[in-house]
Amino acid sequence: MPKLLKFSRRLAVLPLFLVMAGCDMVVMSPSGDIAAQQRDLIVISTILMLLIIVPVVFLTLFFAWRYRRSNTSATYDPEWHHSTALEVVIWSAPLAIIIALGAITWISTHKLDPYRPLDRLDAERAIPADARPLTVEVVALDWKWLFFYPDLGVAAVNELAAPVDVPIHFKITASSVMNSFYIPALAGQIYAMPGMETKLHAVINKPGEYEGFSANYSGDGFSHMRFKFHGLDRQGFDDWVARVKAQGTALNRDAYLKLEKPSEREPVRYYAAVEDGLYRAILNLCVTPGKMCMEEMMHIDMMGGAGKESAENREKLEYDNRHSLAEPAATHPATGTPARSQQEPQGTGAEEPMQHDMPMGGHEGHSMPGMNHQSDPAPPQLNH
Repeated sequence: MPKLLKFSRRLAVLPLFLVMAGCDMVVMSPSGDIAAQQRDLIVISTILMLLIIVPVVFLTLFFAWRYRRSNTSATYDPEWHHSTALEVVIWSAPLAIIIALGAITWISTHKLDPYRPLDRLDAERAIPADARPLTVEVVALDWKWLFFYPDLGVAAVNELAAPVDVPIHFKITASSVMNSFYIPALAGQIYAMPGMETKLHAVINKPGEYEGFSANYSGDGFSHMRFKFHGLDRQGFDDWVARVKAQGTALNRDAYLKLEKPSEREPVRYYAAVEDGLYRAILNLCVTPGKMCMEEMMHIDMMGGAGKESAENREKLEYDNRHSLAEPAATHPATGTPARSQQEPQGTGAEEPMQHDMPMGGHEGHSMPGMNHQSDPAPPQLNH
């Protein structure tokens, strides 16, 4: 029995290894400029490290053979203990490799910053002056992906499309737990976190259908949290948008709250109309009626708090019991697995959303929703 259990565990991790191997193959054969630069960085770094590894392996085998006990012609000098020339070679070569790797890493860290807008379409073409990026707002749900196209007024579940050679500006968040948005052929993975917004700039250079998925374990349906990314020419993308508008339904807050409930293997869905401000409400964890938006809460904190009379705001700030607000019969998805709110205790209060250990200034990344001071300020007290 123990051997059988050990064998079953090995079989269980086999699909994970196959997925990882497939991702590695896609990363080394990218279809977008950002992914291509990341591939080049991997290749260059590997070659630089092999400049040390290969000679060391070769010399190890050579010395073992050259100075074997049966080789009486090899020089035997048991008193030898130091050679300045040899020490210089041994230490200078790795030092040079480390300096080269450090320089490449420093440059690439800034050049491939996912928050940095693109400055080229590929190695041979700059971005046209009149080019307008395509904005896509990404929401990681349990366990599916929701994509908003704010400039086009449409949305889709588990399907993403973009025109070739057009910069894409992703805004990424999550509804409940931390996740990771990853299209290997397009660019590196970016985390999706509730109550926070991360960003990614990328471009697809080759038409085709590519795999997208979650790269961060997030619960029961994680392994099926996958979607298709379509790289299309301009006419093909226009046709896709027209199909979404023709076949889609309306996405308002009620429809979103139903979609937000945990489910697995969710089919592709289209939404021809999206309620104004829905993505911002998702980002601020206030889609559910009666919840205070995080940006309003942070505005109150910035103003010094609202005093003792703000105790009534407590219920408006309990974000982690959102699923328990639904009717009991509605908390069970089609898979039969109860929603997390039935398996875990409710949130403890207003302090929970502020436990993100993230910097509030400096880098633009991982921005909290309340950090955008261009929006209309919230009232200092919201007790009604």
